[in-house]
Amino acid sequence: MAKPRWEPGPDHPITITPAGEKVVVTAGGRVIAETENALLLQEAHYPPVRYVPLADVDPAVLERSSTTSYCPYKGDATYYSLPGAPDAVWEYQEPYDAVAAIKGHVAFYPDKVEFSA
Repeated sequence: MAKPRWEPGPDHPITITPAGEKVVVTAGGRVIAETENALLLQEAHYPPVRYVPLADVDPAVLERSSTTSYCPYKGDATYYSLPGAPDAVWEYQEPYDAVAAIKGHVAFYPDKVEFSA
C-alpha cells in the first residue's frame, strides 16, 4: 500500500527559517553539535524543532539505528542513537520538496539532549 503524501497548507502549515542563533547540543555533558547554521522548522501546532547540519555534529557520537518512521508531510525518517540515548536523533535523508531545506540536517529529541546558545 502506498504511503499517504500530503502538502503543507493553511490547515497544516510548515515553515523553515534560519534559527538565527548559535546552537550547541550536549548529551551526557559532552558537546555533540555546535553550529550557527541551524534551521527552525515550525509545523502546525507542534513545538518548533531545530535542525542542525549533519556536518556540524560529532560523527563519533552517532550510531545508525534500525528505527524508521514516516511523516506524510516530510517523508521517511531514519534514526541515530547517542551513547546512553537510543534513537535520540532523526534525519530525513530524502525529504519531500516542501521541506527540502532540511536535507543534510538532523534533529534531536529535546528530552534526550540539552540545547544552549
